[in-house]
Amino acid sequence: MAGPGGGVRLCRLLSQLPPPGRRAALRPSGIAALYSSSTALTSGKIEVNGIHLHYQQTGDGNHAILLLPGMLGSGQTDFGPQLKSMNKQLFTIVAWDPRGYGNSIPPVREFPPDFFERDAKDAVDLMQALKFQKFSLLGWSDGGITALIAAAKYPHLIHKMVIWGANSSVTAEDMKLYNAIRDVSKWSERARKPLEEMYGYEYFSKTCEAWVDGISQFTHNPNGSICQPLLPYIKCPTLIIHGEKDPLVPRFHPEYLHKHIVGSQLHFVPEGKHNLHLRFAEEFNRVVERFLL
Repeated sequence: MAGPGGGVRLCRLLSQLPPPGRRAALRPSGIAALYSSSTALTSGKIEVNGIHLHYQQTGDGNHAILLLPGMLGSGQTDFGPQLKSMNKQLFTIVAWDPRGYGNSIPPVREFPPDFFERDAKDAVDLMQALKFQKFSLLGWSDGGITALIAAAKYPHLIHKMVIWGANSSVTAEDMKLYNAIRDVSKWSERARKPLEEMYGYEYFSKTCEAWVDGISQFTHNPNGSICQPLLPYIKCPTLIIHGEKDPLVPRFHPEYLHKHIVGSQLHFVPEGKHNLHLRFAEEFNRVVERFLL
């Protein structure tokens, strides 16, 4: 919803749009006609790199946004408040399920050494298949890492980027935190229930264990790097959001990203934890929309 000041933001956005003949580059041809209103939420699958990837889409704004979920996440589990409440007149919002997650099963989720690069290519190619020529990225946790790689490797396609709960390296301290969540039976019911309902306990449990093993591979790299050498290649305006009570991502990670991504902004949420975009959805959406405009 636009809320107070929405008209001002709309006028500002319209003043920044390219001439009418070039606006097709910012929206998918023919997609808007499928909607009875800008608030409709549709879903579907499209073949990308040999995989049928599931996505949800809402809004009919000229600024396209891709939402990238965290470990074991999907559009359904990770971005309800964003799909529901972000401004549908200004933005076209797409949430995807990476291969092996959510409704993009099969295949079974695997974690080869290049799984973040694989996800970045899948994400970009999905948006291209949906006819978005340029778009912004909102990436949470693992989705934030995927967004970092996509922004660095495909700079001509990325308009702006917002990341939170993300890191560009894996330290010994991080591995202690990750190993503590390996056994999903020890998760809180609130965190466990939506994923267990989506996957069933066995797939949920085995995939979480496989993720911990997959992320541990990066400890063998210099400085535990996941994507540190790519950060200087990020050219798009970038907003880094960090919850100061995040139990999974220590503060030094967003500070490192801020230092090594030229021109980036760093915004702290004092009471925010790892899922700050869900617990503080109204504030999060407001900050993000302001940045994207």
